[in-house]
Amino acid sequence: MDTLSIFRDLAIIFIFAKAFGLLARKLKAPQVVGEIVAGLVLGPSMLGLVKLNDFMSICAEIGVILLMFSAGLGTNLKELMKTGPKALAIACAGVFVPLAGGTLLYSCFYGFAEVGSPKFLTAVFIGVIMTATSVSITVETLKELGKLKTELGTTILSAAIIDDVIGILVLTFVIGFKNPKSNPLHVVLSTLAFFAAAFVLGFVFYKLFKLIDKRYPHTRRVPILALALCFIFAYCAEKFFGIADITGAYVAGIVLCRLRDSEYIEEKLDINSYMIFAPIFFASIGLKTKIDGITWDLVLFSVCFVLVALITKIIGCGGMSRLCGFRGNDTLKIGVGMMTRGEVALIVAQKGLAQGMIDSQYFTAVILLIVVSSIATPILLKLLYNKDEHKKIRA
Repeated sequence: MDTLSIFRDLAIIFIFAKAFGLLARKLKAPQVVGEIVAGLVLGPSMLGLVKLNDFMSICAEIGVILLMFSAGLGTNLKELMKTGPKALAIACAGVFVPLAGGTLLYSCFYGFAEVGSPKFLTAVFIGVIMTATSVSITVETLKELGKLKTELGTTILSAAIIDDVIGILVLTFVIGFKNPKSNPLHVVLSTLAFFAAAFVLGFVFYKLFKLIDKRYPHTRRVPILALALCFIFAYCAEKFFGIADITGAYVAGIVLCRLRDSEYIEEKLDINSYMIFAPIFFASIGLKTKIDGITWDLVLFSVCFVLVALITKIIGCGGMSRLCGFRGNDTLKIGVGMMTRGEVALIVAQKGLAQGMIDSQYFTAVILLIVVSSIATPILLKLLYNKDEHKKIRA
């Protein structure tokens, strides 16, 4: 890997991401939209000035982890406990409806197959890809709008984390039909073991950090140790329990969210995230987009794939949130906030490729879904919140 070319590519990404971010703000859209568009412009789809290499992929992953850790730090634990049952119900609906919608979509395009056959499993796996939720972009948008710590923001975050866990269970369960060596029960037990371990160790670490925070308040050693804890939880979650690293990072943030200096930790970590890792992460979404060998059938399927994936999340999560007591635009905000797809959808698709459950051509649809949902979600959320503000002013 050429070090000098990495420096050049990073400079180009930072300049374009900032320029397009400012342009997005001028157009009354969140900055993350501009950063994603910057990646599209720089990537193979348009100018081809920057190529996504291993180093930038790792930086992008760090960006996701920092965003989720920051979200955990900013979580109101009392609100999280209050919204827990609602978030669970919303997450379950947000998995089931897209799963059914994706399976039906593939079957309508390529024919219905006998239950248990390879073709049926492929149809189900298309639905599994749709179940994934990437809340990183929603987190950044809610932060910009100042709505992250509200009951609604906490509900979306909680539902997205639960959605991630359920999605992993569904993924393993479906793969279990393809590969007899994969044991869905083992994954269920691993998930329960992770949260049990996180609860016990989290309590211990919280007490330890409370002592450190009391003895050395508002010092840099506290955020440095907190960052180490974030990476430890992210590593252990995926390495030992098979849970997504972003879930581990979010849980680490929740462990420390009640510290006196939690806002100070978040402030220090946001500097690195805002200046380096977040722009790389959001630009990488656009950089991953490469369209080649597309047929009209695949174009039509990809468009329908995106529409079904977005609509089923809104119907599933929004509809369940109404049953849980949310009203008006709040139900739409939850549905829209849950419809973003990102690295989790790509990971699921790659798992399907490795298991021979889908062909590589379907990556076009997945990438298109990630790009469209990543751009549409911040814009729609901002419109919905602005609409509520206008109603308050009129009242």
